[in-house]
Amino acid sequence: MATYVIGDVQGCFASLTALLEAIRFDRRRDTLWFTGDLVNRGPDSLGVLRFVADLDERAVCVLGNHDLHLLAVAHGQRKLRPKDTLRSVLEAPDRDALLDWLRHRPLLYRDDDRGVSLIHAGLPPQWPLAEAQRHARALEAELQGPNFVAHLADITHKTCRRWLPSGPTQARRRYTAGCLTLLRYCRADGTLGLEHKGPPGTQPQPYLPWFAVPHRAHAGHELVFGHWASLGGYSAPGIHGLDTACVWGGRLTALCLETGRRTSVACQETALSGVA
Repeated sequence: MATYVIGDVQGCFASLTALLEAIRFDRRRDTLWFTGDLVNRGPDSLGVLRFVADLDERAVCVLGNHDLHLLAVAHGQRKLRPKDTLRSVLEAPDRDALLDWLRHRPLLYRDDDRGVSLIHAGLPPQWPLAEAQRHARALEAELQGPNFVAHLADITHKTCRRWLPSGPTQARRRYTAGCLTLLRYCRADGTLGLEHKGPPGTQPQPYLPWFAVPHRAHAGHELVFGHWASLGGYSAPGIHGLDTACVWGGRLTALCLETGRRTSVACQETALSGVA
């Protein structure tokens, strides 16, 4: 019995299948965690969604920015972009069930027994883990509630780059969404630098990778994340990055939580393009 965390799949179902064969995944005994961005840019988002949703309690998945984009498009709050590969999901006979399942995924998942937290992008330095959980739960409740379309529209149309603890609720929700689904770089005060997407060293000062900011309030916790393709398979004490750029023609990676072993397979798809 093992738990494997898998980096951003982004519609690369053939690569996911190859990775599961490489780790000898047994759905009767093993559990899969996904870092988000199940869909988009790869050729088979529908196949990925159907597979992960069918795993039921054998799978945990957090929401990524491409997952939120799909939901926004499906509910009329965004238009398809030229490089999107979401039409198969939008036209599927089971689209409503799949989208409802996706909308009910968490933004942050915490396994207290293992002491490991799963996120898509990052956490700002000023949030202790318990505070991050509170903000994630609040936004999840809105996305899973009856007025979810309005909340989805708000967080996918607008961002808030500074944390305003006494500011408007909408600003706090936008900041929360920005951290959990988009963050790579920030300042020491938590100001987000969302336009910077390259590997560490390419960003302007005073921005730092979110996990490299000194005196992080959530330091000491085990965090697993995806989202940052140009970072590659990052590993440092308490920090585990698993987006190894499969949708760019790179590799798809799984981390076994019990052993710490990483397994990667080369991208099985062809003619992939776009930015993650």
